[in-house]
Amino acid sequence: MTSAVSAGLKPRLLLKGLVMIASLAAFGWALKMSGLADMLSEHWIDAEVKGHGLTGRLIFLGLGGGMIAVGVPRQAVCFLGGYAFGFLEGTALASLASLFGCVLCFFYARLLGRELVMHKFAARVRKLDDFLKENPLSMAMLIRFLPVGSNLLTNLVCGVSSVPALPFFAGSTVGYLPQTAVFVLLGSGVHVDPVLRIGASVVLFLVSAVMGVVLYRRMRHGHSLDDAIDQEVEVEEGE
Repeated sequence: MTSAVSAGLKPRLLLKGLVMIASLAAFGWALKMSGLADMLSEHWIDAEVKGHGLTGRLIFLGLGGGMIAVGVPRQAVCFLGGYAFGFLEGTALASLASLFGCVLCFFYARLLGRELVMHKFAARVRKLDDFLKENPLSMAMLIRFLPVGSNLLTNLVCGVSSVPALPFFAGSTVGYLPQTAVFVLLGSGVHVDPVLRIGASVVLFLVSAVMGVVLYRRMRHGHSLDDAIDQEVEVEEGE
């Protein structure tokens, strides 16, 4: 925790992430102990996803991507990916679902919701344009590394900005990976080695959070993504 604070990450911010990990772990434990997990497995996952090959995976990708596109926390979808498919396949499918949700939200804003988003978030659009314009791929990756901010809002604002779509999607996909792995690992622990996997999830979350803040402080080159985010990660003006 000391290294996280020295990296400029507020303890309150880490606490929020750890509370999310604890709540999802408790949810998985409650499902298993109550027997609802078996019911879910038999009546939905086993019936619609597991053993259904490509069709089952497409159902997960469609539902997961749609949920992310409308603002359901991406971490919850990753948790379900780990629960349904295990760590390796769950990470791959949760990453694709995250990308699909990002694409849906981005193009909704770009093609249909431009006036609404610009009306509500004009200042954020200008800041994000300035932040992304020099290197949209690496800066999009940097945004996703941060343990703060709204995935939904970032997708909407980037959709109406001038950022090119493909570099933004590529950077987002890479930047999503650390937290995707954390919450897929947490979900996979419902069935196997729950204590070990929850502990590993906590460690990975702390490492990825610190990494995101350190990279943001070093790579932003004087640009600010958002005043509220700068306050959260303790970035000083002109740093």
